[in-house]
Amino acid sequence: MVVRNNPKPCVAPIPTKRVGPVKINSAFASGDFFVPMTTFEQTLWPSTNRGSRVTRMAGGVNVQVMGGQMTRSVILEADSCKELQAFILDLKPRMPLLKEVVRQTSRFCEFLDMTHQVVGNLIYLRFAFDTGNAAGHNMTTKAADAILKVILQEYPYLRYVTISGNYCSDKKNAAVNGILGRGKYAVAEVVIPNKICKTHLRADPESIVALNIKKNLMGSIIAGGVRTANAHFANILLAVYLSTGQDAANIVEGSQGFVTAAVRHGDLYFSVTLPNLIVGTVGNGKDLPFVRDNLALLGCDTEGGNGAYKLAAIVAATVLCGELSLLAAQTNVGELTRSHMCYERKKQ
Repeated sequence: MVVRNNPKPCVAPIPTKRVGPVKINSAFASGDFFVPMTTFEQTLWPSTNRGSRVTRMAGGVNVQVMGGQMTRSVILEADSCKELQAFILDLKPRMPLLKEVVRQTSRFCEFLDMTHQVVGNLIYLRFAFDTGNAAGHNMTTKAADAILKVILQEYPYLRYVTISGNYCSDKKNAAVNGILGRGKYAVAEVVIPNKICKTHLRADPESIVALNIKKNLMGSIIAGGVRTANAHFANILLAVYLSTGQDAANIVEGSQGFVTAAVRHGDLYFSVTLPNLIVGTVGNGKDLPFVRDNLALLGCDTEGGNGAYKLAAIVAATVLCGELSLLAAQTNVGELTRSHMCYERKKQ
């Protein structure tokens, strides 16, 4: 039997609904946003909607996007560690040259920084780039290739190993991304008045704070989580990523984030921190009609500006809404089960 590849891509229908409006207060995204979420998990829509309704009543979600970068790591080898030490000492003063090399690869790519690790006779170089409104996977690979070409010409005692050495670290559970940065670093926060919390979340602030400590913090520690303390960031990230043409596998590092909850004068302070939020508004996947429509809905479809930062702020606020609602539900015995049975079990 001969199996031939279909030259035309198939279309996989996945249910999509808009949640919100999510009220956001941010330098990059201000106002009410109906956020498209693509998912098979039907409870995500009403749960996130509940979170958006509660945060609207509280004045909206405040979001700070504290910078962003995309990374690519390469591996080189030499005969000895001594040669690698000499190489890195000689290379650092030549950063301006490498920055110019990167500029030649793309008008949108800027070389920001470089870190390194030496292991035996191997050196891992981790390059960080500003990639404009693109997520930047291909852009950074192209830039890293150009840097490698220069290095191998200038230092003939070095040998190429790979263009991607896992020190990036792309789509893997690693501590390095949160420490050194990969993607947008976003923090979303809100203060929910006590009465709103009890009436619309059916939970008091103290119960949500206690559950966050016992579930998200302590539970993640005993599970061996790596730089992560949350209930379900990945659920919301995947749903929005699919709607807006993102590389869905980046939810691996994207879901490494933290929930902070505290009682303030009887009210609930609630925040989510996403250090590795990898999103773009141009580039691969953004030319599909449904993606263009969804980006337009969010006001992230224009060329130039800070479209990727705006989208990052919207995603962070939506993650907060979903996380808040789920934690509130889990403070009540049986509520999570009843919700899933109601929305996902068909009548026989």
